Amino acid sequence: MLPVDIIAELGKAGGYAVFFLIGTGFGIALELAGFGDSRRLAAQFYLKDMTVLKTMFTGILVACLLIFLSAALGLLDFSQLAVNQTFLWPGIVGGLIMGVGFIVGGYCPGTSLVATASFKIDGLFFLVGTVIGAGLFGESLPAFEDFWNSSFTDRFLVSDWLGWSIGATVFGVTIFALVMFYVAEKVEEYFKYKATGNAWSWKITKRPYLYGAGILIAVAALIWAIGQPDPIRKWKIMENKYSGQLVSRAVFIHPLEYVKTNNESTIKLITLDLRPNKDFAAFHLAGSENVKLDNLLDAKFIAPLAQLPPNGVVVLLADNDSISIKAWQYLKVQGVINLYILENGLHNWNSLFADKTIHGKTFNPASPPVEVLQLFPKNTYITKIKIGSKKRAGGLCS
Repeated sequence: MLPVDIIAELGKAGGYAVFFLIGTGFGIALELAGFGDSRRLAAQFYLKDMTVLKTMFTGILVACLLIFLSAALGLLDFSQLAVNQTFLWPGIVGGLIMGVGFIVGGYCPGTSLVATASFKIDGLFFLVGTVIGAGLFGESLPAFEDFWNSSFTDRFLVSDWLGWSIGATVFGVTIFALVMFYVAEKVEEYFKYKATGNAWSWKITKRPYLYGAGILIAVAALIWAIGQPDPIRKWKIMENKYSGQLVSRAVFIHPLEYVKTNNESTIKLITLDLRPNKDFAAFHLAGSENVKLDNLLDAKFIAPLAQLPPNGVVVLLADNDSISIKAWQYLKVQGVINLYILENGLHNWNSLFADKTIHGKTFNPASPPVEVLQLFPKNTYITKIKIGSKKRAGGLCS
């Protein structure tokens, strides 16, 4: 199941070559679409040439349909795709500022690069201004850093905002994009016909547009009908990718490693206890949360776990391995990283610390202090927890 780590598969040279080819192709596409001409870019704000809006909506819509159709068919793991973090109000203010710059200068950062590559002097001046502006922004950031980091949400999708399923959201976005495309086309025609004195109407005069719209709506409806894979179905698709970690027990950690991790101030530890309520009430680790397997199929419950910072670690424990393994599978395919299982649950926990004291004093077995590690030989366990983080996408206007 995609995505594929290009550098891991092809090496640095191969990976960079692929990135170069994609970037070059993207630049050529922008130039062929006329995005290297500031007059054409600025004309959209005067409603006379809507090429930019139509091209961007086409690209967004086609990418959206291909991504979620691939995910619905089990070819792509959408949870592994990097999604830019959302900073709502800073994004709105920044978008307005950039919009004014776009109108005045006729370019955005990406199109100014295309224009510069075409030896256009206005594109070069805009690009230089962009670099200088970015430098001034970086130097002045401390003055408004609180606002810059405000209204933060990690991986916040339109479907999350609307409370809709992915399929319903894709269908809605498709209809919205087609309406916008139609309005843009007609507005463009109006100004064109107004200058010539020809008659103008709201009728669709180009049949290929109707056929294309019909295909896009059909694909969106198919995505909605199939639905996105639930964790159970995703595990069947991705079992070969992750099952080796379970077979080798690379994700099963010793109780002492748990104690060590729990006492590290640099790590945010989340412990999910899958035992029955009565067992949890009788004894549980400090800070742990009692959950059921069904909770791990709930997207709203999973969202905070999938959005933990890079130093976040999730540990599962249960009465038997079959439950903790199933929980691990559910969370793994939903994008939770740094995910581990407490070996043997709490079966050996109390016996491990039963006769131990620190400086002659007993301690709370629900939250053993780090000093307890000194009571055991250094080779008692093998360290398995490795902190990893998801790769994130950068952001640049095209």
